[in-house]
Amino acid sequence: MSTEKFNFENLQVYQRSVKFSNDIYNITKSWPKEYLFDLTSQIRRAVLSVPLNIAEGYGRTTKEYRRFLDISRASCFELIPLIEISEKQNLISKELKNQLLKEATELSKMLSGLKRALK
Repeated sequence: MSTEKFNFENLQVYQRSVKFSNDIYNITKSWPKEYLFDLTSQIRRAVLSVPLNIAEGYGRTTKEYRRFLDISRASCFELIPLIEISEKQNLISKELKNQLLKEATELSKMLSGLKRALK
């Protein structure tokens, strides 16, 4: 099996977004089934959107890639209320909420920086 990577895989923002997605999946595994089709599903789809749009946009024109980065960044914003509601539903602690919000914010800033670098 080849160990070659696509260039986007070397991006720190991509690597961190994949790790963040994995973290969210691990956190939500133990959530009650009553949340499966709304909160669990929505937070997973939002977090997955971040690395998926980085990857998909990479193969496009620069203009299109910038648009895909905007979509990734919007998914970071979508995570904010989902994380806050998760804490209010006692699914995560306040400390974990703060950690997750910090990571979503950092990813958003990194995506903005990458978009600026694509001029």
